[in-house]
Amino acid sequence: MPRTFARQLYELLSSMRFAVSLLTVLAIASVIGTVLKQNEPYNNYLDQFGQFWFPVFESLGLYSVYHAGWFLAILTFLVISTSLCIIRQAPGMVKEMRSYRTGAREASLRQFAHKHLTHTGLARDEAQQKVSEYLLARGYKSQSKVQENGVLIAAKAGSWNRMGYLLAHSAIVMICVGGLLDGDLPLKLEMMLGSKHVTGLDKPFAEIGPESRLGPQHWSYRGNVFLPEGKRSNIAVLNVQDGALLQELPFSITLKKFHIEHYSTGMPKRFASDIVLTDLQSGAQLEHTIEVNKPFEYRGVSLYQASFEDGGSKLKLKAHSLLPGSMRVTEADGTVGESLQLTQGSDAMRIEITGFRPFNVENMAQPSVAEKNTLAMLNRSLGSGAKSADGKDLKNVGPSFSYKVRDAAGQAREYNNYMMPVEQNGRSYFMAGMRETPAEAFRYLRLPADEDDKLTTWLALHAMLTSPKEHALIARRFAAQAMGGPGVSDTVRTRLADTAERTLGLYSERGFESLGKFINDTVPEPEREKAADVFVRVLQGCAWEAWQLTRERQKLKPLEMNAARADFVRDSINSISDSFLYGAPFYLELDQFEEVKASIIQATRSPGKNGVYLGCALLVAGVFFMLYVRERRLFVLLKDSGEVLMALSSNRKTLDTDTEFARHQEAIESLLNHGTRTP
Repeated sequence: MPRTFARQLYELLSSMRFAVSLLTVLAIASVIGTVLKQNEPYNNYLDQFGQFWFPVFESLGLYSVYHAGWFLAILTFLVISTSLCIIRQAPGMVKEMRSYRTGAREASLRQFAHKHLTHTGLARDEAQQKVSEYLLARGYKSQSKVQENGVLIAAKAGSWNRMGYLLAHSAIVMICVGGLLDGDLPLKLEMMLGSKHVTGLDKPFAEIGPESRLGPQHWSYRGNVFLPEGKRSNIAVLNVQDGALLQELPFSITLKKFHIEHYSTGMPKRFASDIVLTDLQSGAQLEHTIEVNKPFEYRGVSLYQASFEDGGSKLKLKAHSLLPGSMRVTEADGTVGESLQLTQGSDAMRIEITGFRPFNVENMAQPSVAEKNTLAMLNRSLGSGAKSADGKDLKNVGPSFSYKVRDAAGQAREYNNYMMPVEQNGRSYFMAGMRETPAEAFRYLRLPADEDDKLTTWLALHAMLTSPKEHALIARRFAAQAMGGPGVSDTVRTRLADTAERTLGLYSERGFESLGKFINDTVPEPEREKAADVFVRVLQGCAWEAWQLTRERQKLKPLEMNAARADFVRDSINSISDSFLYGAPFYLELDQFEEVKASIIQATRSPGKNGVYLGCALLVAGVFFMLYVRERRLFVLLKDSGEVLMALSSNRKTLDTDTEFARHQEAIESLLNHGTRTP
């Protein structure tokens, strides 16, 4: 045929190399789609990859690989290429499967790796009959052809091996067609034409217009339905590009009850949703329980138990002011997923409550010596319960909630606070975590709990030690207590009071940071360590006197110093110093809560899934044929001279082929020379 462009294009598309190249690209793309979580909000990818790589990966469509235009184009070309391969190769394969190769020449048979030459004294017709009967009994089909110097018996077995090729290639076509049917080409076309636009989810679904909605009969989709307990919805959210589309379902889903069970590590062991489906056309209702890996299909839509979240738990909060000298407490009611406004001093801030966990199982094993007094100790104590460790002491440390504090400029920090005190090294602390970006780990402020397991004493000490108007009184009490002997002059006592007041003033500015700067600026380097020790001792004494003063004003009995109270004082001045780096002018305490669970159900319409299932079945059958069906062709040439030439060919060289030929050789030779059949 002339080498026209059309002919060359046909040969390219129908070549095995072209199909394998496309399969290789698809395999690489599938690896990317598996490693990189797909269809996430664009902000997540921006935080993960940064300003430079985010637009690069976006232009390549890596955030939705399986719906990228180039991926669907490769699928289309692979369908065309594989189909043309089948069309091009199938006729020859079918012909070869049906052929007995009776035209084989003696010279070519003598070139076979498995051949044997013998003689027979039987007549040609009798020898031919015996050999044909033997081959039939051994599962071979045969045909005979008379040649110039004898007759050739050509037999074959396992010729269905070539069906493996056809089935495997047909499977690729079916799977790719299924992938194309489940793609969103119609939706891409609608968005290109401007009839559909993505939208944000910062407003109620009822306010989102038809330009961002897809009807119940939309071809294919995969979206998530957010269902708090007792709520109903018929809308699935499809993450598309940097926004979302709303997919209307042909039925509504009501979550009656959400069930969850946990392992001792705190990881979910089982979670399931008791749902009620209401058909929007007929009004018929159907109850069902959906579990992980146990989907439910209704009207062509498959429902999967995908995940779970907080469904809007009700939280009663107390905002304790951390402003200098302030003891202000503001009570507020919050709901997970919503926000509230708080004012501290002249600053108005928005509190966005992002999550709530009713319990947290943490590994409370004691850290090694090298980890003490480091962030590693805190990470080990408050890390994931599933985290492996040399020693484990798993405990439920109680509820926690997370929130963001956003200022007037829109800048936000994220916080995670525990409701109950957590025991560490024999002492109890309220843990208040903070991070500036989602990419960071939480850094925890440890607020020591008092003898009643509350924050009351620490908050009082914070207000006293950071209030300039209290410093003079605290300093005088400290000096009187430290220099109360009869041999101490008033001048010495006054100088100590002045030093204590100056120390409290520096400490109330930025904690140990201010004291350290003062020491570096005023004290010679050889004396700095000693000076720092003096300042710390003064601070501890002042903190103890502030504690006693607080109890006097509350008309409580004075306390006696002991080891536990000394530890509390040290922990208090350390945490008050750290609170200057907390990044918020208040500490938000969880007082009470009412948990509301929510289920994430994935709604999927996949018209191509049956084709994919069929393709998988064909692929398994094809692999079976190719691996376990071995084609053998046995030739027996009965020459008029009494010479007999046997030859065997196989599509795979194995030890079984050698054994089989030896068995046929012995049996046929026995038949032709002795008239009996070897078993």
